[in-house]
Amino acid sequence: MMNLQQAMDFLKYRLKAKNRHGIHSPFVYRLLDKVIYDFRAKSVYHDIEKLRAELLEDEREILLTDRDGKSINTDKRIKIKSCAGNLRSASVLQLIYRLVEDLKPRHIIESGSSLGISTAYLAKAAPQAKIIHIEDNRETVSITAETLRKLNIQNVELKSGDFTDLLPGLLRDFSEPDIVIIEGVKRKDHVLNYFNGCLPALSSNSMMVFGNIYQNNEMKEAWSEIKSHPEVTVTLDLFQIGLVFVRRAQAKEDFTIRF
Repeated sequence: MMNLQQAMDFLKYRLKAKNRHGIHSPFVYRLLDKVIYDFRAKSVYHDIEKLRAELLEDEREILLTDRDGKSINTDKRIKIKSCAGNLRSASVLQLIYRLVEDLKPRHIIESGSSLGISTAYLAKAAPQAKIIHIEDNRETVSITAETLRKLNIQNVELKSGDFTDLLPGLLRDFSEPDIVIIEGVKRKDHVLNYFNGCLPALSSNSMMVFGNIYQNNEMKEAWSEIKSHPEVTVTLDLFQIGLVFVRRAQAKEDFTIRF
């Protein structure tokens, strides 16, 4: 549920946002017309959303930890169904599925706890890709692994640890990550560290996806700095997520897209 500030930000976003008819960039227009606004149902969505429904009823408990390894809630464990209630909506994850399917990536890096739901969308969209999923909580990693097993997904490698610590090794293995997804982050310094760490490895065909870009003032500031970076040429603000491209042959443009 949005707080008052987020509701005001959403209103400003809606007033500013454009659909495909207000876009003159051929690259962005095609992305909108063929990918973002393709709301047709796909059979692959059903199986993943069925598992989401199961997680929303799951009474098992896990202990959440923060990025410093300290317990967020030392007195009680959190029910899986409560965690599942905070996952990205089906509409956003299905949008990411379409973007990934369109880009046909070889390598994807995903950070943030999803209990396997967003990771499953990635894996189904790009069965040919090698996907690395990172979260810093071992107990949520085990639930993610369980979700992926149920969907018979085998092209995902799960890693437990801090993204900053693991990133240099991943970039040595993936010289040019095609897609990097940063979720579950609330601090400006963390977001910018992840962005700056990945930026030198991105190719002109790469895409970064940032969640929570309006969650608080720090995240809004981080998103603004990312957009203004001289190496970033195209950004799409869809309110719930932000898309970043470094298409070096393209003029720099920022788009606020109605979704």
